[in-house]
Amino acid sequence: MPPDTEAYRVPPGQKVKLKHWPTAVDALYRDEDDYKEQLRTQVERLSELQNLLYAHNRYSLLLIFQAMDAAGKDSVIKHVMSGVNPQGCQVFSFKHPSAQELDHDFLWRTSQCLPERGRIGIFNRSYYEEVLIVRVHPEILAAQSLPKETTRAAKLWPQRYESINHLEQHLHRNGTRVIKFFLHLSREEQRQRFLARLDDPAKNWKFSAADLDERELWPQYMRAYGEMLQATNSKQAPWYVVPADDKRNARLIVSQVVVDALAALKMNYPEPSLGEAELKEVRERLKG
Repeated sequence: MPPDTEAYRVPPGQKVKLKHWPTAVDALYRDEDDYKEQLRTQVERLSELQNLLYAHNRYSLLLIFQAMDAAGKDSVIKHVMSGVNPQGCQVFSFKHPSAQELDHDFLWRTSQCLPERGRIGIFNRSYYEEVLIVRVHPEILAAQSLPKETTRAAKLWPQRYESINHLEQHLHRNGTRVIKFFLHLSREEQRQRFLARLDDPAKNWKFSAADLDERELWPQYMRAYGEMLQATNSKQAPWYVVPADDKRNARLIVSQVVVDALAALKMNYPEPSLGEAELKEVRERLKG
């Protein structure tokens, strides 16, 4: 049985307290072989739907992934999208903004990377960083050279939520379906994964001293995430809080959500440019 993804979807208008959302649930697979079979089936179905999305050329899909460090965003993207045609999929990771990006509004740099019709776009972190890390680190906001009346406004964060909601409504109206995932990792599981990175020389590069500094701000981030999820969740652009302590569970949940989102679109292959008689003639010529 495929996972019940509605259990992880944030209901519109619901107040979000992340301590009430699980970071771990019972395994959605019997054993490793069952997990691999389920994921293989989903990847194959996703590949079929992506081909149809490309041929239909009326919709695009934007997948947004947000999480604390070591939650497994890269891993989910790698495994779930493993069977997708690279020509129809684009992945963007957003790090510290450049000087040029800081000279524009906070939605500018991600807007340059939105998927064209017929394609799947993936944001590994996104414009949501502007109401997360920027909120937890006020010094980043100070570097954005905004008017003083903007940065000092009591409604700064609600106004940013409003801008994000308007953007996602605009995208939906124009054919881009937006699906957002928060990979919900426990603090203990993050600790274990950090230790694993330190113990494995091949993964040492993934760890930096800044990771520990950010870990100390866990309560602030959880508050920022909870408020963000509540303020920017909508029927058109839903948030899914995915339990991420078990990476396999997370991959199965995300893959099911993506397959369901594409399957719900009213898509079909274009009519052939040649009629039946013309196709028959061409076929005979090729055989001859």
